[in-house]
Amino acid sequence: MLPVLVLGVLLVWLSLRLVADARQRRAARAGWLDRVTLQDRRSALAATGFARASGRRAGLALDLQAVPDTLTIRKLPTLWLLVTLPEPLPLRQRINLMMRPTGGESFSTFAGLPHQTILAMGFPEGAVLRSEQPLTEAEATLLARHLALFDDPRVKELVLSPQGLRITWLAEEADRGRYLLFREAEMGRKALDPSALDPLVAALAALRQDIMKVAA
Repeated sequence: MLPVLVLGVLLVWLSLRLVADARQRRAARAGWLDRVTLQDRRSALAATGFARASGRRAGLALDLQAVPDTLTIRKLPTLWLLVTLPEPLPLRQRINLMMRPTGGESFSTFAGLPHQTILAMGFPEGAVLRSEQPLTEAEATLLARHLALFDDPRVKELVLSPQGLRITWLAEEADRGRYLLFREAEMGRKALDPSALDPLVAALAALRQDIMKVAA
């Protein structure tokens, strides 16, 4: 009788623990962007439960989105931060510069772009450039002036389009040991540090200014 009672207590404790963990996970994901200050802030939750927020920061209209990727092949699950400047720009086409693409980047339309450019010296090793049309000399020169963005190894992708700009940045990877042993891909328990966002916003601001200057 006693072992049955002990087992029952353990099952109840486990159930309560799972419920508490699920509640904490939901709260952490929903609040992942809470430390980021945005003027005129608008917040929402994606289907993944992760936060999405838009507003103004450093004078720019921004959209911030956390995108978990647990379907990566031969890599750890990752949490991407998409920092988007959703503003019409005087650009003639969509251009994506991505580091080490695998073809499985669900957060990007990179694989669907029809034209791939052979990159000149000076572009980061592992970078691949795709666009809607062949690049003009002016477009290639514009990109080359902003390659310092990729000095940060966490920067995955830079997108330029008539609808705006985007940087995709690696915010977090699942713990290797727990993932290999238990296939646990828990991410987003700790809120994003706003200081990590600042250089990405600065890079978008500099690129936007350059585009407007060239178009003037």
